[in-house]
Amino acid sequence: MTYKINPMPAQIPDADLALLAQVETATLGHWRQFGFLSRQIQPVIPRRRVVGTAVTIAIPGPDSTLLHHLLSLLRPGDFVIVDRLHDDRYACWGGGVTVGAKAAGAVGAVVDGPCTDVEEIEQSDFPMWCRGVSPITTRLYDIGGAINVPVSVGNTVVMPGDAVLADESGVIVLPPEEVAAEAQKAIDTQLRGKAREASVRDTGVRLGDLSGATKMVMAKLG
Repeated sequence: MTYKINPMPAQIPDADLALLAQVETATLGHWRQFGFLSRQIQPVIPRRRVVGTAVTIAIPGPDSTLLHHLLSLLRPGDFVIVDRLHDDRYACWGGGVTVGAKAAGAVGAVVDGPCTDVEEIEQSDFPMWCRGVSPITTRLYDIGGAINVPVSVGNTVVMPGDAVLADESGVIVLPPEEVAAEAQKAIDTQLRGKAREASVRDTGVRLGDLSGATKMVMAKLG
């Protein structure tokens, strides 16, 4: 029975999070290849976009003792990232943990496994991403675990202190030093995309002409 608890990570600056909150995960997906969690991790409540600072935790299959303890450490703006150490049977996150996390100021959570009590999560209006649901829950078995260590969630390494962006298309984590530049690039890309959509919608210009795709095809044809 062992626990490892590292200090809470520095939080992402508010200015960087404000930029990131304007970004869609799918926009970053136009050029980034790293940091995306598996698409099997899906939102419990649709049409939510959340940004925050990753607080990581790794807990074994049937035990959620350390997760309950983590709720006493959370700060406003934290985003909980739960590594279930390959377990896909036990739901460690339900209505009670949701209430505790939200009361502590957490802005959202990802569990690399199932959750439970979907109705209570919805009633709490707590942004949550997971790998589906299970009626079989964890208990306080005092087995062990770790807080604020590198974890593997959704087949992706997440470091404590990473920036998290989660929306209805998926979840991505970013190193703190990359947030501002990547967010601004994404915002600029989104603005250009909206302008292009307006041209297609309002002027009758074809998308293939605007994007250059038609020119590419015609060049190959001859």
